[in-house]
This record gives sequence, structure tokens and C-alpha cells, in this order.
Amino acid sequence: MPDNVSMETQQAQLLRRIAAKDGSALAEFYDQTAPSFFSFALRMLNDAHDAEEVLQDVFVQIWNKAPSFDPAIGLAHHWAISIVRNRCIDRLRSRRRRSQVIVETESDVELQPAMDAAAAETALVQDELEAVRAALGSLPGDQKQAIEMAFFNGLSHHEIAAALHEPLGTVKARIRRGLLKLRAGLEAYL
Repeated sequence: MPDNVSMETQQAQLLRRIAAKDGSALAEFYDQTAPSFFSFALRMLNDAHDAEEVLQDVFVQIWNKAPSFDPAIGLAHHWAISIVRNRCIDRLRSRRRRSQVIVETESDVELQPAMDAAAAETALVQDELEAVRAALGSLPGDQKQAIEMAFFNGLSHHEIAAALHEPLGTVKARIRRGLLKLRAGLEAYL
């Protein structure tokens, strides 16, 4: 737990430096948080391109709003992840508005072939997503947990080993075995 406290203290200090327009502090904060923020955005949006765009918007907003961060009110990570969440919600609302416009113009004959192609692509992406979920669900619990911590939470092997109270080699082996099983289960999509 002391590591989490020191990390939180460090991130709060970085936000104070960002508020003073210290670019190196923003770069350091980015290096510490971007993987977990991207994973969070990807889970909310189910689209890597949108998640990347949201991440860029988030760090611009952090740069601009860092002076509003108050460590007495909350933790630095929670403050920043709330920005990620809000930007994801904005993106989802924007998607909904775009889809309503498409539905309203559906009667236009010229748009129909493009919409059919987009629907087919979406169905393929959905099929791939379901295959990944099924393959991940078929893994033994320890392998699934290690892979989720690494790829969805953005943790390093060392961080996973510390969190699970397992030797580093065990964590690496679980991830390796799990990835090999995922690869075999998803061979049709490779």
C-alpha cells in the first residue's frame, strides 16, 4: 500500500507542476497514466481509434484544467480518470447523434450501399469481439486474470506480480501460456 500512497503523492505533485505549465510534468504524468487511461477508454468505447482520440483530448484537458485539481477533495488518479470517463461519454453521445443522422437520411438511395458495407463491417467486428471474449473466457482463471491485468489495466509484469503476490516468472509464464491459448483459439482471425 505504501507504493500506492507514494504514487498518488507523486501524481498530485505532477498535477501541481502541470498547473504551473511544466511540460515535462505532463510528459511524466502521461507516461504513468496513459496505458491505464487508454484501456479504460477502450473498454468504454470498443474502438481503438476513438480511444486514442479521447486520450489526446484528455491530456489537453488535463493541461488546461490542472489548476482546478484539489488534493483535499480527491485523489489525482481519480480526478484524471473522471476526465477520461466524461470524454468517453461525450464520444458515445456524439456517435449516437451521428447514427441518428444516418437513420434520418436512410431513404437516400446513394447512401444505402455504403451503409450496407458499414453494417457488414460492424457485424464482422462484433463477431471478432465475441470470439475474443469467448477465447478469453475459456482460459484458466489465473491466466485470464494475469492477461486482463496486463492488457486491460495496463500493468507491467512487475506490478502484476506484486498485486498477486506471485513470483515474476510465474506471472510471465501465465501470460505467455494464456496468449498461446488465445492465439490458437483465434487462429481463424489471424
